[in-house]
Amino acid sequence: MTAPTPSTRVDVAIRGIRLADAPVARRAGAGPSDDGHVLLDLGDGAVGAAIPLNPRSPYSVRGGKLLLDGADTGLGVETISRPRFYDLVTADGVPYEQIARLHSDRVLATTVVQTCVRYAEDQRCRFCAIEESLAQGSTVAVKSPAQIAEVALAAHRLDGITQMVMTTGTSNGRDRGATHLARCVRAVRDVLPDLPIQVQCEPPGDLATIQELYDAGARSIGIHVEALDDAVRRRWMPGKGSVPMAEYEAAWDEAVRVFGWNQVSTYLLVGLGEDADELIAGARGLIARGVYPFVVPFRPLAGTLATDVDGAAAPDPAHVARITTAVAAALREAGMLGADQAAGCAACGACSALSCEGA
Repeated sequence: MTAPTPSTRVDVAIRGIRLADAPVARRAGAGPSDDGHVLLDLGDGAVGAAIPLNPRSPYSVRGGKLLLDGADTGLGVETISRPRFYDLVTADGVPYEQIARLHSDRVLATTVVQTCVRYAEDQRCRFCAIEESLAQGSTVAVKSPAQIAEVALAAHRLDGITQMVMTTGTSNGRDRGATHLARCVRAVRDVLPDLPIQVQCEPPGDLATIQELYDAGARSIGIHVEALDDAVRRRWMPGKGSVPMAEYEAAWDEAVRVFGWNQVSTYLLVGLGEDADELIAGARGLIARGVYPFVVPFRPLAGTLATDVDGAAAPDPAHVARITTAVAAALREAGMLGADQAAGCAACGACSALSCEGA
């Protein structure tokens, strides 16, 4: 099989896939949702991919092959088996899958606090559904460090997870939730001292918290801005967009100092209305800072304001492919590869097409 072009990978990421059974999938939440997690066979090895489950998609799977309108695309597809740790409950009676979920085939992910101070409609990020999974009863509001450590140990022993991602809703404190993240990281490292962990949070008001996260045992960090244009930020993230870009820049610089070059990343959502050339230039600026720009196509998810309020649509795949290709070229030129991060979204790569471009 030949490797997919970025346009093929982007197209399926936006238009989704018709798949009868996706044992590893999730609805709503703070991260990749409304997706099925599969492995795409690229010819020289399989990579994880988070693909929207869409019964109207022109893409389907038959005999382990990805088809477009019934024609073989040259890509193999394998669904990821339901992890065994999902069948267990914690010592205090909470199902393990309400504490942490499998992403791709080897990544354990959890949102340690499933509420966000920015979730009121006039403050909410319009692409986010962090509290929807809580409303559906598929998770709990606050995961304790002991619960997370218990689940991580089981997922490692039973299902061979090789990295972990911990994110959090934003709190009212100056740390914006990072202190609880540090406690959870420390608890996991106590039982799995060699497990690479990424943390994700807003820029903390006190930059010393970034050192605290590293000292707790995290080895990479995501400080996600989602958009670099202030007008776009105000429109899509009225609460989070009120945090000045200068705070993000200071946090990125401190995180690079503490965690190291290419151990810091930020999501850039393509399709929020930013100019393509400006977005590419902004991504290059991040790379120069030592920050990996994780380029991901925006997709309107169920339960978000993007669909419930204004009916926003997914971007043109050709637009996303152009940006992805340009950013990937800049990453390769800098020698900055997602696979070289210790853990996290860039290390996993399932939600982006950058890996198809060797970035």
